[in-house]
Amino acid sequence: MTMLLVDALRNAPVARPPIWLMRQAGRYLPEYRALRRQAASFLEFCYTPELATEATMQPVRRYGLDAAILFSDILVIPDALGCRVWFEDGAGPKLEAVRDGAAIERLRKTVDPERLAPVYAAIREVRQGLPRETPLIGFAGAPWTLAAYMVEGGSAPEFYTARVFALRQPAVFARLIDLLSEAVLAHLAAQIEAGADVVQLFDSWAGILPEREFVRWCELPAARIVGRLKARYPEVPIIAFPRGAGVLYQRFVRAVPVDGISLDTGVSLTWAREAMQGVCLQGNLDPAALVAGGEVACTAARRIFETLGDRPFVFNLGHGVLPQTDPLAVGDLVDYVKSVRLPQSVGP
Repeated sequence: MTMLLVDALRNAPVARPPIWLMRQAGRYLPEYRALRRQAASFLEFCYTPELATEATMQPVRRYGLDAAILFSDILVIPDALGCRVWFEDGAGPKLEAVRDGAAIERLRKTVDPERLAPVYAAIREVRQGLPRETPLIGFAGAPWTLAAYMVEGGSAPEFYTARVFALRQPAVFARLIDLLSEAVLAHLAAQIEAGADVVQLFDSWAGILPEREFVRWCELPAARIVGRLKARYPEVPIIAFPRGAGVLYQRFVRAVPVDGISLDTGVSLTWAREAMQGVCLQGNLDPAALVAGGEVACTAARRIFETLGDRPFVFNLGHGVLPQTDPLAVGDLVDYVKSVRLPQSVGP
């Protein structure tokens, strides 16, 4: 039995674009909020297979989406390397700052398999519970984004501390990137072994770097990770999301052998369809349009079809579902996307 998402990512003919949404499970769903109360902390929630499995399945059950994405967090990798991670209500993630070579040396050389075992257990449970035609997406944060959080000690608008560290001590920073690259590779491979059908690499803060640093800290590590995954699992499609990369998206897809490229809201689809041939485009509805809902969301979705409708693509948002989104608006959008038929089952 074929999977619509996998076919689209392979540029095979599809009758309609598959739809899944970044952060499709989470705070906008009342059933998720009820579930979340069963864990004392967010990380405990992520590391409890029954809860992570249920959170992953909730939006698939509710909307009939064309893929499930594992409920987890990109910061499980720093946590499994021995960097203390916690979440504060209203303040987001906090990490024990890693700001010199000595701090890097104190990290584990590989991820703690016992720490991440519940993540892989959840994947096995989800894969067993999903319909065979519904793929499960595993994911990881990219090395630059993970390093930015680790050096900064949490989130920041521009991550200046991390950027200055990388500029002043590039050799030391490269050690952190190399360590994280190996950890990301191992985590994605373990997810595939546990049952993930597709994986996505999230580089959420790629767009804050100038071109030279983008190439060094985003593009080259991604090329190494994806190339090695492809060598081991050639049948598993890989999506990358270098959010905010702008025109650097084009050079990224030339250097990194991904099957799909997820586009943020700021990317012109007219430009993208010409600049990035041979790779499946994913995106890029404005999450605010989904909050607006109704005809606003459907009109915005229609424009995406008008631009990309003659080639296989994956319908998604340009970033994650916002917490204030009405669940009914998500259902309306999914129904609309599923009602659209592409001309004569388009192929590449």
